[in-house]
Amino acid sequence: WLVIDRKVYDVSKFSKQHPGGSRVISHYAGQDATDAFVAFHNDESLVKKYLKSLLIGELAPDQPSFESNKKKSLLEDFRELRCTIKKMGLLRPNYIFFFLIFLHLLVLDAASWLVVWYFGISLVPFLVGIAFFTIAQIQMGWFQHDLGHCSVFRKPKWNRLLQIVVINVLKGLPASWWNHLHNQHHAKPNCFRKDPDLNMHPLLFSLGKTLSVEVSMGMAGEAKILKTESYRMRVSGLQLAHYNIFSFFSLEKRRRSSCLTIISIGISSVS
Repeated sequence: WLVIDRKVYDVSKFSKQHPGGSRVISHYAGQDATDAFVAFHNDESLVKKYLKSLLIGELAPDQPSFESNKKKSLLEDFRELRCTIKKMGLLRPNYIFFFLIFLHLLVLDAASWLVVWYFGISLVPFLVGIAFFTIAQIQMGWFQHDLGHCSVFRKPKWNRLLQIVVINVLKGLPASWWNHLHNQHHAKPNCFRKDPDLNMHPLLFSLGKTLSVEVSMGMAGEAKILKTESYRMRVSGLQLAHYNIFSFFSLEKRRRSSCLTIISIGISSVS
């Protein structure tokens, strides 16, 4: 179950049919997903029709309607800012701008091949072709990023169709793979083991401020929210305190199990 606008929904079966994938929903199991729901669904009125059959209750009046690891004041400011931006029309796309972006990508991509085809593969034409091709490929990545966020067209299907053309045909990567990972990134940004952008090898670490972690653990027949714990990692040569390779794989194992029970762990930076 999860919470949207103080209403509790059972999404156990629906998660398998969710267009955005089951992993995104499972990241919010037992939590308030209101802000993520608003961010991911442009047409809320249409989506809420499918939620009616999943409704199982509402939050008690004394229960907060926001994620436990976030400050209420900051969350309220963010929601107010988002409403202001939306009313100002800053989220409406400029079709001429995106048309020119797509056109110049096609021109650069075609120019990279034409230079090599016409002038041959000597050093200068080859380097010029590489420059055109590299710029086109990088810009295509950002263009399909906007398409993946459904930020270009109002209807999602047109965004998905053009995204397939850009990333599948022109870049040679599957759009479904990118959407699957990037949706999780925005659902739980910078959350260790839930944000795919932070998935790391046991011997690699990130330097910086404290990272948030939510670890899922399965328990028979009941769901409990466990107390917040704090783990600090320190590196002295090759010795790790409180966090080693074995605990890394333990986190991975628990992440794949049931998401009913959630632990919030703050992992500090590696010093």
